[in-house]
Amino acid sequence: MKPVTQVVSPALLLLDANIDTDQIIPARFLRKPRSSGYHHYLLYDARYDMQGQPRSSSPIPESQEGAKIVLAGHNIGCGSSREGAVYAFVDYSIQVIISTKIADIFRNNAIRNGLLPIMLDQAQFDTLVAYCQTHPHADLTVDLQACEIRWETDSCLAFEIDDGSRERLLKGIDDIQSTLEWEQKIDVFAKHYLAERPWVVPGST
Repeated sequence: MKPVTQVVSPALLLLDANIDTDQIIPARFLRKPRSSGYHHYLLYDARYDMQGQPRSSSPIPESQEGAKIVLAGHNIGCGSSREGAVYAFVDYSIQVIISTKIADIFRNNAIRNGLLPIMLDQAQFDTLVAYCQTHPHADLTVDLQACEIRWETDSCLAFEIDDGSRERLLKGIDDIQSTLEWEQKIDVFAKHYLAERPWVVPGST
């Protein structure tokens, strides 16, 4: 998992509300091995027709391919808990999703896979959308160290994220790696605990 510190990119606008996980990656693709990436399946049914040909009305215009930041409509990632929805964004090289609401399970899956979820209030979100609509190729800077979104020379919005999620994303570590950082203290505790209570492990006395 790659650390997320500062992301500089134009923003892809996916402003429909309630884009659910089945829209993000249709269930029929979840049987595919991830080894070749899930990027092709991101928003597949909206991007391609029944014959697999690109739609002219694709939600990811050719000019926006390569964007690392998404501005998403309210309640992005709702629906089923499939982690493949996060894989699709990550494998497409998306590193940040900004919305007024991000579904809880999707948000937790995002943090575990190096995708920074940011929730703003409606006024802040509308400010960003307005700027990106009038400057579609201009960069936003998302700075996780400072918890800021910046654009142009003097425009800035602060965002909040809990300390634990922020640390994991900055370090690029998942739940297991986070736990292993406490390995020595866990071992010391276990030795003391078992020394004082040998009866908890049958046959140890």
